[in-house]
Amino acid sequence: MATSPNSPSLRSWIDIPPGNDFPIQNLPFGVFETDERGPRLAVAIGGYVLDLYAASQYGFFEDLTELGDAQPKVFRRRSLNAFLRLGRPAWRAVRQRVSELLRHDAPELRDNEEAVRSCLLRQTEVRMLRPVKPSNYTDFYSSIEHATNVGTMFRDPANALLPNWRHLPIGYHGRTSSIVVSGTPIKRPNGQRKAPDETAPTFGPSRQLDFELEMAFVVGTGTALGSTVPIADAEDHIFGLCLFNDWSARDLQSWEYVPLGPFLGKNFGSSMAPWVVTLDALEPFRMAGPVQEPTPLPYLDHSGEHNFNINLQVALTPLEGSETTISRSNFGLMYWSMAQQLTHHASNGCNLEAGDLYASGTISGTTPDSLGSMLELAWRGTRPVPLADGSERKFLLDGDTVTMRGYAEKEGIRIGFGEVSGTILPAE
Repeated sequence: MATSPNSPSLRSWIDIPPGNDFPIQNLPFGVFETDERGPRLAVAIGGYVLDLYAASQYGFFEDLTELGDAQPKVFRRRSLNAFLRLGRPAWRAVRQRVSELLRHDAPELRDNEEAVRSCLLRQTEVRMLRPVKPSNYTDFYSSIEHATNVGTMFRDPANALLPNWRHLPIGYHGRTSSIVVSGTPIKRPNGQRKAPDETAPTFGPSRQLDFELEMAFVVGTGTALGSTVPIADAEDHIFGLCLFNDWSARDLQSWEYVPLGPFLGKNFGSSMAPWVVTLDALEPFRMAGPVQEPTPLPYLDHSGEHNFNINLQVALTPLEGSETTISRSNFGLMYWSMAQQLTHHASNGCNLEAGDLYASGTISGTTPDSLGSMLELAWRGTRPVPLADGSERKFLLDGDTVTMRGYAEKEGIRIGFGEVSGTILPAE
């Protein structure tokens, strides 16, 4: 019987330093390119990427019937989408085989010097691409702490949550064309804004540019238009998770706000990490979510552990200054689980497509240092956030770099997500 890729006892023949995000138990998927190779699907292992197209050329996947006749071409794409459409048996078969190839006592790849040179490249020598090409993107609003904070700031503190908030996962449809991979600069958006003490709106660069600490899950298995997804089957449609920053222009957002949801205050840019950690790799880190009161309607009601204990942090680096960690939170705090989000999204017959992105919404905790946005950390500009260089921030300045990191850890195994980073450029 094959050893589980999640086994804490596994070791790789590749030297992986302690605390690295990508041990052999992780094996997240992404897409890279070089000038010589063009785009390729890859798996991260330590400080390297394993080129899946090159590995297929050496015949390492030729007996995987789950791939059918899709290989090797499915591994030579600009996104994971075609691979995702092969289904969970194919995802698991490839991860299992990669795990077997990288184990310390497996000679098949290790002892083939030519194959090692062809299949393994240092991460510092490749360009990571956006891992999926989403046809659709939905952003949820599923942290009760974040929703309460925003409601307290902008509405009646005694009734901070919207009347429907505890009954369904609130979300809105965003824009996929402006979702970029980590490292892509974000230009400060222009738009209409009106401060409370101004008599009329003006047009110009946002004065309240913000980040939002989020996780996003990637749909792997789609559905037909008109069909629904029972809550018990929801996780079968999820391929994996990645770090996500839904940049926000708070002044544009508050002035243009309509019941239909955010518009220009949000659609100018969102950043996603290049590596997608599979749901399978996160199995050991399941946890129960918060108690939901009242009990959700039957179609959303589930028992068991559907949240994941993932530590998150946000760091801010000024243009000329050192990095300061300004927030530490945890994905396990989310009130609405990914399963509930997906089931609710499909409950009206909306079809899901491979590669679709579903963001969690801002992930905030209960302490002042666990809030997932500048809006909350600086409490709408009334308590500036101190930085290591002696400066402070109410919102983001041009030249600021925001970097988000995340990892799950248990029994000495750390499953990391890499990072998602972006630097603010001046508006045109």
